[in-house]
Amino acid sequence: MNEADALDIVHRVIAVVVIVSAPMVLAAMFAGVIVALIQALTQVQEMTITFVPKMIAMLVALILSSTFIGSIINSLSNYVYSRIATGF
Repeated sequence: MNEADALDIVHRVIAVVVIVSAPMVLAAMFAGVIVALIQALTQVQEMTITFVPKMIAMLVALILSSTFIGSIINSLSNYVYSRIATGF
């Protein structure tokens, strides 16, 4: 394995981390914006109100995207194992 092979694997791993984390991050972002809008409209400025809707949104996003996340991680594993089997 040379430096180019290691960089290729690291590049793919970083891309997978970004893709896998995107559904939860986007769900938390949208839930935060909606709760912030509701707080601004009602002038209730309690910081703990935002925590529960974000957690619920992230849990729903994880449940809905679990097959997608599994397939992405599976394809990365297959790629790395095939590289190991061929000797890089």
